[in-house]
Amino acid sequence: MDRIRIPDAEYAERAQRAGQLMTERGLDVLILNGNEADYANSRYFTGFWPVFERAGAAIAPDGAAALLCGPESGLYAQDFGKVDNVFAMLEYRESADPAYPHMTLPGFKDVFASIGVATDQKLRIGVASVLDTNVVIWKALEEAFPGSELVDAREIMVALRSVKSENEIACLREATRITQIATDDVIAKIRPGMTELQLVGLAQASIYANGAEYEGLPMYCFSQQSTKHAISRSSYREIKKGDIVQLNLSAAIDGYSPSIGMPVSVGPLVGEKRDIVEFILEMHMWTERELAAGKNSGSIAQAYEDRFKELGREAAYVYGPCHGLGLTEVEAPWMETISTYDLVERMTFQIDTFGIGSDFGVRWEKPCVIREGGIEMLSDQIGTIHEIDC
Repeated sequence: MDRIRIPDAEYAERAQRAGQLMTERGLDVLILNGNEADYANSRYFTGFWPVFERAGAAIAPDGAAALLCGPESGLYAQDFGKVDNVFAMLEYRESADPAYPHMTLPGFKDVFASIGVATDQKLRIGVASVLDTNVVIWKALEEAFPGSELVDAREIMVALRSVKSENEIACLREATRITQIATDDVIAKIRPGMTELQLVGLAQASIYANGAEYEGLPMYCFSQQSTKHAISRSSYREIKKGDIVQLNLSAAIDGYSPSIGMPVSVGPLVGEKRDIVEFILEMHMWTERELAAGKNSGSIAQAYEDRFKELGREAAYVYGPCHGLGLTEVEAPWMETISTYDLVERMTFQIDTFGIGSDFGVRWEKPCVIREGGIEMLSDQIGTIHEIDC
C-alpha cells in the first residue's frame, strides 16, 4: 500500500548528521530515550514507538546506531523499527517493574560495543533527551562506565529536528489534511446536550477513517470553563447553549502531528465572547504576517506581547505566539521573548494564539512552514467564526 511516510533511508541519514554534531562536541556516543507519550527523539532515529515500555537509541560518531527497547518489545522493535541492531534491555522495562528472572538481558556495554564504541575507557556520553531519561537508565550508564561523563546534549536534537526535510513536511501536510476533515465533521455535529467526550469520539472516528496513524494529541473538545485551560483533557462536561466550544484536533502520520484549533459558539456569539474571539483572531493573523525566513524569533515574540499591552489587552494574554511542530504537536524551539534564533526555511511551527476572557478561553491555531518571504500554510486558512444554530 502506497502511503506518505518517512523513507527508510532517511533514518540512517539522520544518524549520520547526529554523528557529525557529536564529533563537533567531542562526544563518544549519544543516547536518546523516550516512552509511549514522549517518543519523538528516539523515534526520530529508529521509527519505533513503544507501548508500555521505554525506548531509546544509541548512536556512534560514524552514524552506527542501536535501537533500545524493553524486554517484551524485542520482536515488535525488529518488525516495526528502522534499525536492525535491536537490544531488549531491563532498563527499558515498564513501570510495573517486572524482574524477568527467566531472561538474560544485555547491558549498555553490549550496546556500545555493537556500534563500535570503546567500552574499556572513560567516555563522554551525550544524553540528548534529559527530560525523558529516568533515574534507572542514568544510573545504569554510570555503573557501566565508571568515571565517564554524562553530558546534557539536548541541543543536538534541537539542531537536527528544527529544520524539516521535505518528507517530514509531506507527513505534516497529509496529517493536516485529515485533521481538517475531522474538524469539519465535528463542527457539523455539535449540539447542546452532547458531552465533550462524545465530540472526541466523532473526531477519532473521522481521523482513523481518513488514514491517520493515531491521534496527534489528546483531542481538545472543551466547553466553556474548560476552554480557559492551556492544556487539559476533554471530560463528561455537557455542552450547553451559549457555550464556547474549543476544538484542537490532530491526526498523526508517521508520528508527525499538526493540529488545527478554533472556537465554536453554541448559539450566537455576543458580548465579551465575540470581542475576545475577534481580538485573538486579529493577533493570530498579525503573527502569520510576521513570519518569514530571516526574522528573529525573540523580536516577534516581544512585539506580540507588546501588542497586547499597547491595545490594553494584558488580561487576555496567556502565551504565544508560536511553538515548534514535528514528531509531536509541541516541540522545540518555542518562540519566546528570550529566544535568540532566526527563522530559517523549512522550520515548522504551530501559530498558537491563545487568550482568555472572564470565564472562557479562545485558541486559534494552525500549522505552517517557514519559507522565503513568508509561510506555507499546511491547512486552509482559518478564521471563520462558527455559530451553531440551536
